[in-house]
Amino acid sequence: MPRRILIVDDEPKMGSLLKRSLEREGYAVEAFERPAAALEALKAGDVDVLLTDLRMPGMDGLEVLRRAKTIAPRTEVILMTAFASVETAREALTRGALDYLVKPVSAEDDLKPLLDRLFAGETETPVEAMSGHASPLPASASHPPASLIADSSGMRTILGKLDKIARSGASVLLRGESGTGKEVLADLIQTRSPRAGKPYLKINCGALTETLLESELFGHARGSFTGAHADRVGLFEAADGGTLLLDEIGEVSPALQVKLLRLLQSGEFQRVGDSKQRRCDVRILAATNRPLEKMVAAGEFRQDLYYRLNVVPIEVPPLRERREDLEPLVMHFARRFGGGREVHFTEPARRALLEYDWPGNVRELENAIEHALVLGDAAGIELEDLPVAVQRFGERRAAAAGEAAVGGASLEEIEQRCLLAALRRTGGNRTRAAELLGITRRTLGYRLRKYGLEEEATRLGLGGGEDG
Repeated sequence: MPRRILIVDDEPKMGSLLKRSLEREGYAVEAFERPAAALEALKAGDVDVLLTDLRMPGMDGLEVLRRAKTIAPRTEVILMTAFASVETAREALTRGALDYLVKPVSAEDDLKPLLDRLFAGETETPVEAMSGHASPLPASASHPPASLIADSSGMRTILGKLDKIARSGASVLLRGESGTGKEVLADLIQTRSPRAGKPYLKINCGALTETLLESELFGHARGSFTGAHADRVGLFEAADGGTLLLDEIGEVSPALQVKLLRLLQSGEFQRVGDSKQRRCDVRILAATNRPLEKMVAAGEFRQDLYYRLNVVPIEVPPLRERREDLEPLVMHFARRFGGGREVHFTEPARRALLEYDWPGNVRELENAIEHALVLGDAAGIELEDLPVAVQRFGERRAAAAGEAAVGGASLEEIEQRCLLAALRRTGGNRTRAAELLGITRRTLGYRLRKYGLEEEATRLGLGGGEDG
């Protein structure tokens, strides 16, 4: 019997997206816009997980959490919000929430790994298991890295070196714009390294305040600050013998950089509020989208720490510089979000997807394909089914192409060029050419006869593309 999940979010689109994604993973999912309706459904029993937005009119997520735990204490509750704060996260977890996710929430990257661990009986990271306290914006435990599609020369070069890098045990600094796949590469390094199978923990250094980040990394002693009711093991101790991914390393404060440097140099550290010297053996993988060299020159990042982290640098190219990967990635995401069905894109949509610059890189492309599959029909994704930014790019490109085609030609000459161009693109298949032009096959035949182009159209169809 499939696991049952309830989603409550006053944004219908978000609920619909998550519902579709989780159903593809085999879960039984119901989505609600009103918290009261979701709580009524919860009373029926047999609900494994309740996923709720934090800010909603009438009843916020914390109240939903409180009532849910009263109605069904064994149902796990996950909160999600676009307005993250450490205080709210702590309150949610103190009240019994399983986790706290920051929007936009990705079913593939955020929810699926969490649910996999939950239903495998691994709801706590090693840090939580040893300390007895949940982390405010938790660093998730490892999950198998997603398939990496890499047809471009730049990515093939990186993958060609990856096994040697993984075996080396050296610190690795992954550089590149947001969404390029730095974490996927970090996962591959871990799974191919001698430390595979040992603890592999991750933390986003930019998501926490300096004080909270220090406590998360190094742990703290009981009574070291308000709310420190017990000793807490930090991520370095929890990852001893394994690997720690420090994402957004460029966001770490100068004071904390000193402590990181000391640990990297000697393996020694102290918990916050504790004088005892401790040791750990942890391999460091770091990732950033910031220009660390410029930060070093400006005195914002320690040069000695930079060199300790940058033993093996990996520069991950943006998607606009690896266009050979675009079409395979489009089809990969289309299969995933299309439930394995064959997905077709009209020519304007396909051209927009392949020629757009993707400033958000692979993450933006993934979102765009999911968006298109929600709004469009897998039998023919149109340009208007794509996100607004991609759609407008496609429209501007078509307008510019039209202006270039006009030149000094007459309207009839331009029309003839378009007819023949469509037939060439489709190998002489008149049905597909008509679809491409947005006219009926009968209209296409009429215009070919009007301009005396039947003979040339027939020649174009001799390669097998003609459909009679």
